[in-house]
Amino acid sequence: MQVPIIDVPDKFNIASRLIDQPIQQGLGQRTAIYYEDQVYTYEDVHNAVNKTGNMLTELGVLREQRVLVLLPDSPEYIFSLLGAMKIGAVPVPLNTMLKPKDYLYFLNDSRAVVLIVGSDFIPMIEEIIDEARYLKQVVVVGENCNSKFLNYHQEISKASPELEAADTTKDDPAFWLYSSGTTGSPKGTIHLHHDMLFSATYFDKEITNLTPSDRVFSVSKIFFSYGNVNSLYLPFLAGASVILMPQKPEAKTILEIITKHKPTILFGVPTSYKSLLLVLDQDSQSYDLSSVRTYVSAGENLPPALWETWKNKVGAEIYDGIGSTEVGYIYIANGPGGIKPGSSGKALPGYEVKIVDENSQELPPGEVGSLLVKGDGIAAGYWNKHHKTVKAFIGEWYVSGDQFSKDEDGFFWYAGRGDDMVKVGGIWVSPIEVENLLQEHPKVQECAVVGQMDKNGLLKTAAYVILKENMQGDEDTTKELTEFLKSKTAPYKVPRWIHYSTELPKTATGKTQRYKLRQKVDE
Repeated sequence: MQVPIIDVPDKFNIASRLIDQPIQQGLGQRTAIYYEDQVYTYEDVHNAVNKTGNMLTELGVLREQRVLVLLPDSPEYIFSLLGAMKIGAVPVPLNTMLKPKDYLYFLNDSRAVVLIVGSDFIPMIEEIIDEARYLKQVVVVGENCNSKFLNYHQEISKASPELEAADTTKDDPAFWLYSSGTTGSPKGTIHLHHDMLFSATYFDKEITNLTPSDRVFSVSKIFFSYGNVNSLYLPFLAGASVILMPQKPEAKTILEIITKHKPTILFGVPTSYKSLLLVLDQDSQSYDLSSVRTYVSAGENLPPALWETWKNKVGAEIYDGIGSTEVGYIYIANGPGGIKPGSSGKALPGYEVKIVDENSQELPPGEVGSLLVKGDGIAAGYWNKHHKTVKAFIGEWYVSGDQFSKDEDGFFWYAGRGDDMVKVGGIWVSPIEVENLLQEHPKVQECAVVGQMDKNGLLKTAAYVILKENMQGDEDTTKELTEFLKSKTAPYKVPRWIHYSTELPKTATGKTQRYKLRQKVDE
């Protein structure tokens, strides 16, 4: 595979590359953003970004100081991120589904001096603002009901649309993203100005091949690393358009937006594709997906049964891959001309990936071990967390914490997080493998598999299962599921216990929190 040639000068500002270059290329009147019934050209975005940068400068924001952004997906979100980066400040997108104490943690951990916040979040910010030790200004997008806070649109209306980019280097900090916090406290992941130029380009050249005529729509929100690249870096680097959705990613809303705005690229997660299928099964005539040429999934492993069902229903393949906040984006993916359902795909050009054992020795094909990745878009480290940084970033390599195997064809197969793996009778069992098999059963809607101790203190597997509507979680169903699994896999992989549930604990980005199920088991 040929690695894209990416030449980054020492003096480089990613925001300037994203909004100034399209103007220089004559794309100013092309649509950059579709947002509900509004359309923003690249010239509109260019001017709004510059005004936002000038506003932040007037508020006293200095280079490398953090600007936290707590907004629904919207044009102002993009203006805020790019405006901060253009003046050399460091924007930090925040998860919109958290609690006041979480926002206080982010404010104090990042030492942010400005918070740009949507009006819906003001009550939560008011609850904790007196404890925010470094915060100097709050800027509200929407109706401002607090006289101590500034109004975003009023402030930028006074600002100039002309702004020269700060003379940042390619290795200056550009933005942070906090980890999703599946284990431990969220970590501020530091990305540099050159990172996304590599991460987005590697993926685009191999999978999406965007042009200015494309329209990108991401189900994942901008605060999530996956959604951040989908809705900002990929489309803007290509001079394409992005469709922004402020609402919660409910299936009918997603399908209505696809039908209305006609995206050519759809980025989703397994949960969203499953929910779309449920709606399409009930009513496929009301929605039009014909504009979409490429479907992408990431965030967690895409079960092969779901992949097959989508292909049969929609008539298109989903390109599944895996990425991380630290690497910057997707670095292993299935793509055109090369798909193995259930696998994460092959390493993309620009990345080196290896699987090692507990002694850091590289393993042969077929062996499960820890996955390490190397590439130019990998983060510089974690903010203010030295010990976690040195454990995760070893020289040029990032230690993903994921367990994988690689087959003879170079496809990588996800086996779970390192602490999700279960050793039964001295043999490693992948929860993902068992979950994929369970989801092939017609009664199973969703499931998660974790380790559970039996009365003898031996570790076995337990399955938490959500059944489809009108299905009963009784002894007969348990026997049916158990016999189904026995027909599909080795006996030691079959869960000793099957528990029925109405929901599974998940992060805001849709990942199943298996550690919470383990805690439930241990109680």
